Amino acid sequence: MPDREIHNVETHHEKSDVNVRALLWSVVIFVIFAFVTHAVLYVMFRFFAEIARGQTNEPMTELARPANMAMPPSPRLQPLEQRDEKNNVIPPNVSTPVTDLADMRSHEEEALTTPAWIDKSKGSVRLPIDVAKQLIVQRGLPVNNGAPAPAPPATATTTTGGAQ
Repeated sequence: MPDREIHNVETHHEKSDVNVRALLWSVVIFVIFAFVTHAVLYVMFRFFAEIARGQTNEPMTELARPANMAMPPSPRLQPLEQRDEKNNVIPPNVSTPVTDLADMRSHEEEALTTPAWIDKSKGSVRLPIDVAKQLIVQRGLPVNNGAPAPAPPATATTTTGGAQ
């Protein structure tokens, strides 16, 4: 009978630790809130998608759109369809980014591989790198022989009444 000695009359067995009714109501409220939230998000998505498609866009101004608005003003970076004085269509693909890049690369390749005068009066010539290397090997590098470097040309300077 030692168990009877430890008996406390203020404590007793609890029938439930959780209020099941309140828990069920919180789950029901959560599901309803989630449904309403998703419905609002769906309506907003449809609204913004409609705006993005341009179906509800109204003009931003009451000014009339100019008739020649389809073609940007000059200078144009790439040509668009144009018409000559006889109303014949000038093809727009004469100069495109692809042909411009090909032209630029061909000019660069020509500059790298063909010799040309840079300045005839000074005797400056543009040479391909292979030819320049061969000339250096044949002639050798210029030698200084310990002489000081030439001084830059003197320039006249004037002072206008300052402290010296």
